[in-house]
Amino acid sequence: MEKLKMHSPNLTQDNIARIRELFPNCVTEAKGEDGAVKLTVDFDQLRQELADSIVEGPQERYHLNWPGKREAMLSANSPIAKTLRPAREESENFDATQNLFIEGDNLEALKLLQETYLA
Repeated sequence: MEKLKMHSPNLTQDNIARIRELFPNCVTEAKGEDGAVKLTVDFDQLRQELADSIVEGPQERYHLNWPGKREAMLSANSPIAKTLRPAREESENFDATQNLFIEGDNLEALKLLQETYLA
């Protein structure tokens, strides 16, 4: 029997690993809130790696900001420890249909479905 993963993927660390493959000198180690060492991105170094001239600081550009945007991005990339369970008694002909009804928080449901439906 195949064991189920009880956590969604850690997208932040996956993205850092991808950046590390392309720009190894832009990834460094730092202590997390729990005291464990984890990989982080040196954004100033990455910004310089991607520029064709000396980068002094943030450049002006168009962007969309709102209160809580950083927290929303952090929550979108953080893993969760939840699972989807079928409600057979509330479903009609559950075993024969190909339909799936999901009730819950949208972000959590999308995180849970992401790995299953990733093409």
